[in-house]
Amino acid sequence: MTRLVAAVAAIAALLGSISLAQAQFDNERQEMLRGGATKKGVYNILGLDGTGLGRTTVNYASKYAPGTIVVDTAQRRLYLIQGGGSALQYGIGVGRAGFQWKGTHKITAKKENPDWTPPAEMIARQPDVPTHMKGGDPANPLGTHAMYLGSTLYRIHGSPDADSVGEAESSGCFRMRNTDVADLYKRVSVGTTVVVK
Repeated sequence: MTRLVAAVAAIAALLGSISLAQAQFDNERQEMLRGGATKKGVYNILGLDGTGLGRTTVNYASKYAPGTIVVDTAQRRLYLIQGGGSALQYGIGVGRAGFQWKGTHKITAKKENPDWTPPAEMIARQPDVPTHMKGGDPANPLGTHAMYLGSTLYRIHGSPDADSVGEAESSGCFRMRNTDVADLYKRVSVGTTVVVK
């Protein structure tokens, strides 16, 4: 982290004045919005970051009807079931230890450029978290699109940080690259079944 702060400060010095304290604050704020992760997990150390986890069509034998979303948290993949034994596969970021869950819900709402208000539990864990971020803010942790799951606080949503795709560092939501979440968003509707396993 120290090398990253020093690199940011050096680049900023070339582009204009910025203090080392400001660079460190900005870096820590990004880490907080990503869920407080302090280092990359094995998925991204091996080069399997968000750039390698984009949408692809795969063979997928399933008992679920076409149009169902299946979230495989262990594999960090989301599948949109298609006909004929195939699925669209997307890479996702999942909940960190203690925040993973399983179950079946329906998509109850869809929002483009969603506002983000962290729940009270997150504010209690991370007192410095912003209390509200407007949709369209480039740092908004929900990214460009969000699909809300049942009456829970969980969502399938975009992320301004493609490196968080493939990681286990969220508070239980499923993160996608903004390009991928926009693609999924247009393919599904309110009422779509989401199976998390």
